[in-house]
Amino acid sequence: MVTSSSNAIATTENRSAYSAAKRGLIGMIQSAAHDYADKGIRINALIPGTTNTELVRRVAGAMNLPDAVWSAMAATFAKSSVPGLKRMATPDEIATFALALASDDFPYMTGSQMVIDGGKTAHAG
Repeated sequence: MVTSSSNAIATTENRSAYSAAKRGLIGMIQSAAHDYADKGIRINALIPGTTNTELVRRVAGAMNLPDAVWSAMAATFAKSSVPGLKRMATPDEIATFALALASDDFPYMTGSQMVIDGGKTAHAG
């Protein structure tokens, strides 16, 4: 499994290089899925949306803010950038999804793009 980003599907200004890199991963997994299918190796892309991680907090410049202030900032940001569920994912939600995709529960899935973004890309139309 390869982790890409919802920016591979729908993006905003000032993210050209990031979006191109994440979209390039999609092409790579699709090609690799063909290359390794006859060996029984499944290759899929996990496409998470914004996840409430230390990296996101750091990019927001909020590392030195109290947790309560960060929580309020994160909630405000998510309401405008995640039109579906109006919140960021938790790392545990993404990890649970990744474990399910990597399990033997999906033996026929390869070359797929599995989106877990709270509805961000559904709205991007």
